[in-house]
Amino acid sequence: MPELLKFSRRLAVLPLFFVMAGCDMVVMSPSGDIAAQQRDLIVISTILMLLIIVPVVFLTLFFAWRYRRSNTNATYDPEWHHSTALEMVIWSAPLAIIIALGAVTWISTHKLDPYRPLDRLDAERAIPAEARPLNVEVVALDWKWLFFYPDLGVATVNELAAPVDVPIRFKITASSVMNSFYIPALAGQIYAMPGMETKLHAVINKPGEYEGFSANYSGDGFSHMRFKFHGLDRQGFDDWVARVKAQGTALNRDAYLKLEKPSEREPVRYYAAVEDGLYRAILNLCVAPGKMCMEEMMHIDMMGGAGKESAENREKLEYDNRHSLAEGAPAATHPATGTPARSQHEPQGTGAEEPMQHDMPMGGHEGHSMPGMNHESDPAPPQLNH
Repeated sequence: MPELLKFSRRLAVLPLFFVMAGCDMVVMSPSGDIAAQQRDLIVISTILMLLIIVPVVFLTLFFAWRYRRSNTNATYDPEWHHSTALEMVIWSAPLAIIIALGAVTWISTHKLDPYRPLDRLDAERAIPAEARPLNVEVVALDWKWLFFYPDLGVATVNELAAPVDVPIRFKITASSVMNSFYIPALAGQIYAMPGMETKLHAVINKPGEYEGFSANYSGDGFSHMRFKFHGLDRQGFDDWVARVKAQGTALNRDAYLKLEKPSEREPVRYYAAVEDGLYRAILNLCVAPGKMCMEEMMHIDMMGGAGKESAENREKLEYDNRHSLAEGAPAATHPATGTPARSQHEPQGTGAEEPMQHDMPMGGHEGHSMPGMNHESDPAPPQLNH
């Protein structure tokens, strides 16, 4: 009977091995130095916490067994209330672990700052003095990824490549809503936000094909917002660039505005030529004709503003309705698309609810009204896409 019980326990563990066999352990087995250091931080932090968790769990079970009601040999002392030695152990051990954990986290936070340029290729090799980083400009679109190689004059959609043991310097932005740029084998996730630029420095140390995706929900096509990252040797990377130039088309502003429209499961695309200043225009939200770049507006503000004459800039600075105003352009939200919401409740702002009535007389200057007032002469505000 004891042998049968022991065998059944071992048999019960087998399903766990089958489940774990299907798991992708890329986070714990990365191929880039930054991701490897992040993996080490996870392991060290877990071990430090287990130093207190394991003894506490063990002692809890031990005391429950040692001082069980049926154990008449255990010492019973109802008057006991304090032990200086026990208090020292209880407080000093967790305090030491917290100090160690805080020190490790503080050092790693600065060392693994994504904006900080790399100082090594891996734990055993420093970056050669003559090494030049590979510059990549990343744009998160709905729902695909656009990659610019400014030094090479090419661009790709949903495919990224880099030579092994060459530092990569990413500049990351988005066209509409916030996304998250994440290649688990390379480095941690970095947010991509419209009108803002984030940075990431990383290096891939092993050749291979790796998965990249958005780790931040951004609408209907989010699930398929994935791309392949190829770690190649120098010759393989040169061949990849040559293939992009041979098979690619031109990417200008008109082509970008078509590509920018929301779409799902977008195939890999190559662009052999890129219009000058396109990434900067995307970053400043001024690719569409007639739009003012954010940096221009910031310059006007820095100079003290343009006074009443700047009223004409209002339309030039409207960005969020660019998809809804485009004829036939799909979008992520109900008013712009006409697609019914999944919820049974009518979403606010779609025109189904009754207009708000205001009985209180409105004061103030002539020509101004409060939001929500139903004035026939007031034009309806444009629908926002995101």
